[in-house]
Amino acid sequence: MTRIKRGNVARKRRKKVLKLAKGFRGSHSRLFRTAKQQVLKALKYSYVGRKHRKRNYRRLWIVRINAATREFSISYSHFIYLLKKNNIAVNRKVLSQLALIDRYAFSHIIKSIT
Repeated sequence: MTRIKRGNVARKRRKKVLKLAKGFRGSHSRLFRTAKQQVLKALKYSYVGRKHRKRNYRRLWIVRINAATREFSISYSHFIYLLKKNNIAVNRKVLSQLALIDRYAFSHIIKSIT
């Protein structure tokens, strides 16, 4: 039986992990074992972070819409209720951009639903 040498495969695998660990502090970017653990942790955090980013942007849009609607003495929840009641399908991202950039269009939406 011949001996199977896997040095090439192992080196490639280790290089791939160390490449992902570039920029980590200290031995986390140099030693394979610790780098592997840190890369797994970093990948987990980046996955969770992508979910958090969506959550945070939605919260930001809601805060902006709420601030803009209160100038017209309407609460955010009542504003969303009126939009749904009048079948106006505009998402929160667009509403927050209108509230920031185009006040006239935003006030027109509010006048049309009240």
